[in-house]
Amino acid sequence: MGNNNSNNRSKERRWPKRIILVRHGESEGNEDKNVYTAVPDHKVQLTEKGKEQAKNAGEVIRSVVGNCKVYFYVSPFLRTRETLKEISESFSSNEIIGVREECRLREMDYAKFQNTEKMEEYKKERERYGKFFYRFPHGESAADVYDRVSGFMESLWRDIEMEEICESGSDDNLNIVIISHGLTIRIILMRLFKWTAEEVESLISPKNGEIRILELGHEGKYSLALHHDDKTLEKWGLSPQMILDQKQRA
Repeated sequence: MGNNNSNNRSKERRWPKRIILVRHGESEGNEDKNVYTAVPDHKVQLTEKGKEQAKNAGEVIRSVVGNCKVYFYVSPFLRTRETLKEISESFSSNEIIGVREECRLREMDYAKFQNTEKMEEYKKERERYGKFFYRFPHGESAADVYDRVSGFMESLWRDIEMEEICESGSDDNLNIVIISHGLTIRIILMRLFKWTAEEVESLISPKNGEIRILELGHEGKYSLALHHDDKTLEKWGLSPQMILDQKQRA
């Protein structure tokens, strides 16, 4: 029995200490929706304000992880890669043990160039239909994003178990940083914590450059409650039951 407990603790120690989710800094599309009528979504850049937000996010992450190692996963969109560039300035090269561009972390596909008037119509229709299952014409629904995020999470767990992203002996100090988009981050949390479609619809997306920190608790489960207080979780849209669950996981 003692050996089994020892093996379980050893297995738990292989999991990264933290998973940190970051939304990209303010983009030109956040500043002016008309940008999407002429620029493909994946080519939209950060504003100067967005670069500053990303730089600040890097400083916050650095203050949380200290001298621990970081491994980055990043959406292939230009604004997320630019966010990564600013965040990585807070770390030395030997503290970053890897960077992987991951297509499954991209923004929800709204399809080609966006007609602003049409998009407003679609968003009103989505409100009536239900945000999670509504699929934009020639684009995606949040349910579609869930499917590809699920595939990413399975790949992530497999990489961790096979020690593909962990240096020997440093697993306890590893932090995974995922730089993505507002909805995609909510879907990652949904997948991790087994939240329902209704619960996810009540959540508030992270602001530009805002982070969500999940830390491994004593029972080997990740929780938001180790770094974020009740008031913050409530502001993000978590229900009392969801907050209680986070505390139990911690």
